Amino acid sequence: MYINAMGCYVPSTRIDNDHFLDINGLTADWILQRTGISTRSKCAAGENQHTMAIEAVESCLAEAPYPVTDVDLIIGAGYAVYDSVATTAHIVQQHWGISNAKALYLTSACSSFINALETAEAFFLAGKATKALIVCSEQNSYYANESDPKSGHLWGDGAVAWLVSKDRVNDNDWEVLSVVTQGLGHVSKGPAGVRLRPREDGITMPDGRDVFINACRYMVSGLKEALDQAGAKIEDVKYIAPHQANMRIVAQVAHQLSLPMDRFINNIQELGNTGSASCAIVLTQRKEDVQKGDLVAMSVFGGGYSCGATVIRK
Repeated sequence: MYINAMGCYVPSTRIDNDHFLDINGLTADWILQRTGISTRSKCAAGENQHTMAIEAVESCLAEAPYPVTDVDLIIGAGYAVYDSVATTAHIVQQHWGISNAKALYLTSACSSFINALETAEAFFLAGKATKALIVCSEQNSYYANESDPKSGHLWGDGAVAWLVSKDRVNDNDWEVLSVVTQGLGHVSKGPAGVRLRPREDGITMPDGRDVFINACRYMVSGLKEALDQAGAKIEDVKYIAPHQANMRIVAQVAHQLSLPMDRFINNIQELGNTGSASCAIVLTQRKEDVQKGDLVAMSVFGGGYSCGATVIRK
């Protein structure tokens, strides 16, 4: 499987840490020290999950090696669902008139993008598709409960779009060497660790410590499994794009892998936690730093629980 083009969109509005003092009692320094977040992105008036998705696809198509109408599979991914019937996949299909594509929406908390990548691979292997458009758009601000002192200050908005194909299209393609995912609903707090209940209290994290412990564990184990499948070692990897949940998680993962922090690329300081789009957004933003032949990896952990990882060669 090959990545033919990448694009992303992040709203220009930033909410700084001082915003939360009168809302949930947390100081700017406390938030920064505990999360690594200084500001977070937020949709402006007139922006939403669907508009961000369209902008991300537009960015992706700027470097696409074939017309978007060649796509025969559209996968929308995420958890902060703006509309669960008129999904992101169908909005994108309508916007570009992609008439010969399957369209579906996939959710597995913050693992959703990696799950979508694996789903595209499965469609390719089954002979059901040859070119896929994966669009992951997270409008966390639509649900965020800012008064929640456990997680109300974490969330950012953003979207990413990748074109992927079964076969190599040109010499600039990135090759996906492995992709793995795992459902972890049976582990520890599982579905009770993080939840999104729009009509009750929005996005909440009832047990942040349990999320932290399991994220550190499974982001490492998932990455090691993906490396094994790719026939690679951790020292072969130029950059790791982790889920942008918390800089303390990234630091702990780096410690467990005996890697310096400069091997991990992050944007959480500016954008906050942009959900399942986060790892792909930061890799897309930093793609010019990756040289031909370099290996990069993504590793994620999602509430529910779930995990996933992929190893890619430029």
